[in-house]
Amino acid sequence: MTPDEYCQNKAAQSGSSFYYAFLFLPPERRRAITALYAFCREVDDIVDESTEPSVARMKLAWWRTQIDQLYAGHAEHPVMQALAPHIHVFGLSAERLHAVVEGMEMDLDQSRYNDWPALRKYCWHAAGVVGELSASIFGYTQPETLVYAEKLGLAFQLTNIIRDVGDDARRGRIYLPVEDMQNFNVTAAEIIDRQHSDRFEALMRFQTERARQCYREAVQALPEADRRAQRPGLMMAAIYHALLQEIERDNWQVLDQRISLTPIRKFWLAWKIWVGGGRGLIKRLSQ
Repeated sequence: MTPDEYCQNKAAQSGSSFYYAFLFLPPERRRAITALYAFCREVDDIVDESTEPSVARMKLAWWRTQIDQLYAGHAEHPVMQALAPHIHVFGLSAERLHAVVEGMEMDLDQSRYNDWPALRKYCWHAAGVVGELSASIFGYTQPETLVYAEKLGLAFQLTNIIRDVGDDARRGRIYLPVEDMQNFNVTAAEIIDRQHSDRFEALMRFQTERARQCYREAVQALPEADRRAQRPGLMMAAIYHALLQEIERDNWQVLDQRISLTPIRKFWLAWKIWVGGGRGLIKRLSQ
């Protein structure tokens, strides 16, 4: 199995919405974004699958050495070997890759966030910086496009947090800011015990509007000159925003189930953006 095939398998097996956006890219960009995604999956799986934090820290430290070796020209892991040809072509910095690992380390250090600024910092490491790296691979000419990509990453991460409230709580993590939970009089015990209430719905409605604001700010920051190149990100925005709408229509029944879109619907949403260029989506999300 070649390094590219390894990354392709990693992406395909995940079932992620990101995979559908990759399908429409030219070969070199598709290989680059698939390798980047595989890297993110590798380090994320360490935290999700490790039961011993000290072991997870050691594995993440090893990945930090892999990043350094990648930029020194000595890539060892298949993911890094697949990423190696693209780091200079697309301007992928070691600092941003290290920031991704730091986000995983944050999951080992804390399971609660006091307020939105603290959660926002985590979301940048978990997804905002990945948005910036992705935008570099897709191609851009205006610096504002990185602002768009960072805010879109925040929107995706908030959507994930809303979707996974129940799953995350069972793993000992509640990402909803403590300040917001106190304002809506929702306790951690209620979330862990899967107690759905009007107060919980009000809390989730507030989080949903925060996510929508991130989508809004993202598309408003995207320069027209880079819209066509950034269609893969807009495809993901279409999929994630549709998921957010589904969750809202289901009255945020996320404590005991995981709401998702079917693969065919994800593909259809991605295809519409690729063909139509995303103008309709940008208009909808801007409102």
